[in-house]
Amino acid sequence: MAMIALGVGVTGATLGVLTAEFGRARRHRLPGYGWFGLVLLVAAECLMFRGVQPVATYFTPIAWTAYILVADAAVLAIRGRSRLATAPARFIGLAFLSIPLWLTFELYNLRLHNWTYVGVPKQWAPALIGYAWSFATIWPGIFETADLIEAFGWFRKARPIALSLRAERMLVWIGAVMLVVPLLLPEHPASYLFAPVWVGFVLLLDPVNRWRGWPSILGDFRQGRRGRFWSLLIAGWICGWLWEFWNYWATAKWHYIFPMFQRWKVFEMPAPGFLGFLPFAVECFTMYTFVVGMLKWCGED
Repeated sequence: MAMIALGVGVTGATLGVLTAEFGRARRHRLPGYGWFGLVLLVAAECLMFRGVQPVATYFTPIAWTAYILVADAAVLAIRGRSRLATAPARFIGLAFLSIPLWLTFELYNLRLHNWTYVGVPKQWAPALIGYAWSFATIWPGIFETADLIEAFGWFRKARPIALSLRAERMLVWIGAVMLVVPLLLPEHPASYLFAPVWVGFVLLLDPVNRWRGWPSILGDFRQGRRGRFWSLLIAGWICGWLWEFWNYWATAKWHYIFPMFQRWKVFEMPAPGFLGFLPFAVECFTMYTFVVGMLKWCGED
């Protein structure tokens, strides 16, 4: 119970900072869909704790849908523009693309066996709805949170940092090795190697994104911009705690089964695993940028 209390405390403190910073940075009223998201989230929490179906089973995607509405509305209230309000079609595309992007990690999990799902409906249609809806909230949740953090104006331009082309090529090779080795090893040692997967796509794809002229962390660093990088890291931290917080009480949920730190769980996640959410958020950005860039590039041919 002490670890659960710690998790609730950290999650509450994190949301408290977000709320305080929103109050400081807000320039406009929170739009109506933001208030709807708040009401939806509170109602879903109450129904979930009472075990009311289907909310208890679908609580995770419901909670994340509500959170995304609130986060987007908060960005709109600060900046006067947001993903959902300004470019709804692109936002919907992000949600749909989030599904196959996350399935990449599900494919890795078939080999590495780091998590498993329980309480999922046995009928294929309700199960498919739950999976698809949940996966569709992952990238929007990360991006909306990063947008909100960046809107707070915490970060200023700094000294430009530019890696040599040789160094960038080395990053690509290192990323490729980190992604391939876990698939080549026997299952038991491979189950210890999900951490390289959370970093590998960043190293593999971000240099390619820069070479193509697409948005990239390396490109930002060359221009002395750090905001996107730090906002993504902080978004990973925030979303990681929210994922685990909301997952813990849901009927349909995931359990972590990787062979390390199982006695040090906060909610369902072994405590060191929370650090993995930070690079994962950066990875979400590099993967999405690469896929969207390739789709546009191929469309031009």
